[in-house]
Amino acid sequence: MRVALWLTALFAIAVASALFAGNNHNMVTVFWAPYRVDLSLNLALLVLAVSFVVLHFALRALSALLSIPHQARKWRLLQKERAIHTALLDSLAHLVAGRFVRARKAAELVVSLEDSVEHGGEHLAYAGRLRTLVHLLAAESAHALQDRPVRDAHFQLALEQAASREAQDARDGVQLRAARWALEDRDASAALQWLDQLPQGAARRTMALRLRFKAARLAGQPRAALETARLLTKHRAFSQVAGSSMARGLSIELIQAAHDPVQIQRAWETLERSEQQMPDVAIEAAERLLAHGGEVALARQWLLPVWDAMVQRRDALTLAQRVRLTQVLERGFSVAEGAPDAAWLTRIETAQMEHPGDAVLQYLAGVVCMRLRLWGKAQQMLKQSLSTLPDAELRRAAWLALAQMAEQRQDASAATEAYREAAKR
Repeated sequence: MRVALWLTALFAIAVASALFAGNNHNMVTVFWAPYRVDLSLNLALLVLAVSFVVLHFALRALSALLSIPHQARKWRLLQKERAIHTALLDSLAHLVAGRFVRARKAAELVVSLEDSVEHGGEHLAYAGRLRTLVHLLAAESAHALQDRPVRDAHFQLALEQAASREAQDARDGVQLRAARWALEDRDASAALQWLDQLPQGAARRTMALRLRFKAARLAGQPRAALETARLLTKHRAFSQVAGSSMARGLSIELIQAAHDPVQIQRAWETLERSEQQMPDVAIEAAERLLAHGGEVALARQWLLPVWDAMVQRRDALTLAQRVRLTQVLERGFSVAEGAPDAAWLTRIETAQMEHPGDAVLQYLAGVVCMRLRLWGKAQQMLKQSLSTLPDAELRRAAWLALAQMAEQRQDASAATEAYREAAKR
């Protein structure tokens, strides 16, 4: 369709030109003293058109002739740029393939080629970023070869180049790489210093958070590691299961790093509610609080969510967690002022009645009765639990409790038998 329209237009122009030129009797007179030249209008228009075309091509030829030196410089610069890009790709390919010596030599070749461009009076718009990247590649190769002097030299050059305005966006990468190298050298303090120098936006990137997490773990800073793990889980760098597992471990480390009741309470208050409700975390916090002479009521308050979860669902806690929870509660009851209050007494009795076949709850109820000096009921509960208690340590504790009650009754034979059974466990 387009070709047909062009042909129609050309025919129309040809017809119009023929009609105009065939019936045009106008003349053009040119006076050039002492001459007079008469030309037809058609010839004059033709001469003007031909003169315009000739002048146009003559000017283009002259412009092309004068631009030959510029085109030559441009061609040489293009060849050097191609060589730079080829060497840069070679450096990256060798680095990925593990040929670190070749990667460093290719990176140094890029630097020399860029120097030749600068000496030639030309300037690449991306020279700052290019130099930063190639020095970083050379430093990475030297780091892989454990050549620290060469690595540090190229790293300093990369850092200097990244300070220029055109390479500001590469500075974050240089600092992140320095932090990773420090971690691989087991220098956690240096890694944290490099990470602290990052801008706020760069410091919250997933890669920076991962490095900070590793550095905090290496430096023995569980609080910083826990905060970073929360951010990584929030950014979905970790799955919920992995994030919860790490949060549990770091929370326990944070609590274990406290060495008096005040520090333990402060560590507990820094935890999120979901972390405080983790059985292992709550049990560890209550156990350390009791071990350092903290308030028994506060320890029981921390254990209450775990207790409720265990009572509501039998599978909420593992056997080891249930045994440890029982031991911590028993430890609180054994403190002089730690006799169970009415609320906890009700909870334990209710749970034991709802689950009469649970040996762990029977043992705990027997311990509570013994602390309340209900000797008969305590002896009955403990004896019933002995046959089905799943934990050897709890069975030994039950026999010791029976031995103590036998001594209270001045039953030497029963006490001796109970001590003998406890010694077997």
